[in-house]
Amino acid sequence: MQQRLTEAWYRERARPSLLTPLAWLYGALMRARRRAYVSGWVRTERAGKPVVVVGNLTVGGTGKTPLTIWLARQLLEQGLKVGIVSRGYGRRGTAPRAVQSTCDWRQVGDEPLIIARRSACPTIVARDRVAGARALVAGGADVVLADDGLQHLRLGRDCEIVVIDGARGFGNGRVLPAGPLREPLGRLPQPDAVVMNGAPEHASLGAALRGSPALEMRLVAQQAVRLDAQGPPRALHGFSGQRVHGVAGIGNPARFFRELRAHGIEVIEHAFADHHRFAPAELAFADGLPVLMTEKDAVKCLAFAEPRLWYVPVAAQFGAREAHELLARVLAKVRPTSVAGGQI
Repeated sequence: MQQRLTEAWYRERARPSLLTPLAWLYGALMRARRRAYVSGWVRTERAGKPVVVVGNLTVGGTGKTPLTIWLARQLLEQGLKVGIVSRGYGRRGTAPRAVQSTCDWRQVGDEPLIIARRSACPTIVARDRVAGARALVAGGADVVLADDGLQHLRLGRDCEIVVIDGARGFGNGRVLPAGPLREPLGRLPQPDAVVMNGAPEHASLGAALRGSPALEMRLVAQQAVRLDAQGPPRALHGFSGQRVHGVAGIGNPARFFRELRAHGIEVIEHAFADHHRFAPAELAFADGLPVLMTEKDAVKCLAFAEPRLWYVPVAAQFGAREAHELLARVLAKVRPTSVAGGQI
């Protein structure tokens, strides 16, 4: 069902759908909700320190997590103490919880665990993002990054970054459940920065991005890591010419498979739903071929790691100009005095 819906959502032109009336209702509710916050009928709450929100307008992966990690590292280099708050989708419990590198993904969620490990920043998962952000500030954070918090309007923010997948764009341009949009496109001109993951290829991007030029980002994968941690990483081109099983339980599995093929790898595709909880039998392929999966999948498969299983970390990468501009925009909101003095 999810795969069929995704295929329908990301067509470049919308087709008649029985879900259209529900989409009209959903869109109206989202507009009314945003107006309630803008007008002050519903109160926005502050964390006590600047908050930077990294989010997207569509369902599915756009590259928010790698961008959050990149931005956290950049701010650390600027001498800021960075804390990261995330909902922790699919985890057990709702109360705020600190994420340690040794945590069980079931308790904190798969993406927050990767963020905590890769950023080395204090990370908290909380359904109530305001409570999570305040806990980070109480712990000494100078700035809070909210991963996937664009629609969490109760959390006051000083800077918004919208991430868009260049290949899939806004799909058919409709809101849920008739399309992939979490909210109507009318809110796009408001962010402080629009980041495009990959070149803008999708037809839906042309009109929507007028007046909101995007900074292009790439997700780069260079090596594979054994899931059982035995032996050194292996360059992806070392698999060139081989057949492998590609496993991806992420928002956009096709992107992962394309990345593997770009390194000359022959991929047998196994796409799963986003945040899929893997069982050993799902990776027990009888042919003995290597299995390459995403890092997000790997945190859920450690319990049954074996020599055939590898994961492929990705990192956000910008050109020098785009990196400088994005960091400058963020620092202008979280540390305006230092930016005015040219200290970037």
